[in-house]
Amino acid sequence: MTARVLVVDDMLANVRLLEAKLTAEYFEVITATNGVEALEAMASHRPDIVLLDIMMPGINGLEVCRRIKSNPATQHVPVILITALDQPEDRVRGLEAGADDFLTKPINDLALFCRLKSLVRMKMLTDELSYRSPNAFALSKHAAEPVSEAPGRVLIVDNRSNLIERIRSAAPDGHQLSLAADPQQAVFQVAEGNFELVIINLDLENFDGLRLCSQLRSLERTRQVPILIIVDPDDNQRLLRALDMGVNDYLLRPVDKLELVARMKTQIKRWRYTEMLRNNVLQSLELAVTDPLTGFYNRRFLESQVQPLAARTLEQGRPMALLVLDIDHFKRVNDTYGHAAGDHVLVDIAQRIRRSVRGNDFPCRIGGEEFVIALPDANIELASKVAERIRKTIAAKPMASGVPGGFLSITISIGVATCDVAERTLEGALKRADEAMYRAKREGRNRVIAAAA
Repeated sequence: MTARVLVVDDMLANVRLLEAKLTAEYFEVITATNGVEALEAMASHRPDIVLLDIMMPGINGLEVCRRIKSNPATQHVPVILITALDQPEDRVRGLEAGADDFLTKPINDLALFCRLKSLVRMKMLTDELSYRSPNAFALSKHAAEPVSEAPGRVLIVDNRSNLIERIRSAAPDGHQLSLAADPQQAVFQVAEGNFELVIINLDLENFDGLRLCSQLRSLERTRQVPILIIVDPDDNQRLLRALDMGVNDYLLRPVDKLELVARMKTQIKRWRYTEMLRNNVLQSLELAVTDPLTGFYNRRFLESQVQPLAARTLEQGRPMALLVLDIDHFKRVNDTYGHAAGDHVLVDIAQRIRRSVRGNDFPCRIGGEEFVIALPDANIELASKVAERIRKTIAAKPMASGVPGGFLSITISIGVATCDVAERTLEGALKRADEAMYRAKREGRNRVIAAAA
């Protein structure tokens, strides 16, 4: 794994040493020797991660970190503070400034590269979600959507100490804390509990804490949940292995309560931002294949998803049918009552269709008043029964148009066709169902016509 690293230190010897180490591991290195140069490099080079010395003349590292984290264009770039200070209160000040982690001089090479890789992985995930988000451009130009700083839902895995009580006493505002005293049950609790952070005492009794971290990272439902571990200061080997497998953060014993709460806050806030991006991406994907008015699938979904499904279904020797539905005299509704009234009718029709089809059917809106419904595992007889049920449901009760006194009696015409095994596409069945629908129109509307096989 490689990345673009900004190294900031007022001591040129320190800069050159870090530059040599990082270049040897194939990182791309940018350097700065003061705070002003660092902020300029952030704007011009867009690094993936920053190694930032705290003690610098002029703008010190804490202030540089604050400015990086307050800028919407750079606030999600990870910052590692490098310092000779190793007191807990110094780390808390750095976390409050927005730092993601610390390295204490002299820098341990293994800790440096493990921490770099861990944070770069996180940055790459955030970047990917940001680029796929429909709001990515707006977020890059304006203030990002604020992330809630409300207390989080935290699971503590510990069967040796009173860690949960220490957290409660340090965070009186009240994170929602749950305790898993049985590590073997912790995986199930995380999978079912909607937690925003898992804190694991790595020194568990009669259980390997690293094994638990590995299990959480291997399961789809838990692999994205942030993990913070508590580890002994001389247990470097297990710490490095934990970071390498994707643990997000760690604290060394003896645990400082203020630093613990600060790191919890950082991890929960980052998790919420990442979840916000994921939800934006999922919503954009859903909108790409969904009709916004009716909530039905659209033509893109019909072509990109139902078409391959039809091919697989037919290859397996199973039947598949299509319904083509068209609202009778719908233009008259729009011309008489307006398009808003027409939209009311479309929504009502969609709701009635949804109640009339099976759970595994695919209703799609492909035009103004035209719908297609794909029915897997349905022959012509079953499809005709579903079509007749839809027709009766829509004709049975007048629909509200959204205007005073505007209850309208609406009917539909439906064509039914089955997919041909020899064709292995929807095109032929769609054409036959469409022709059958127009035949229903010609024969008086408000009826179902099945196409000949």
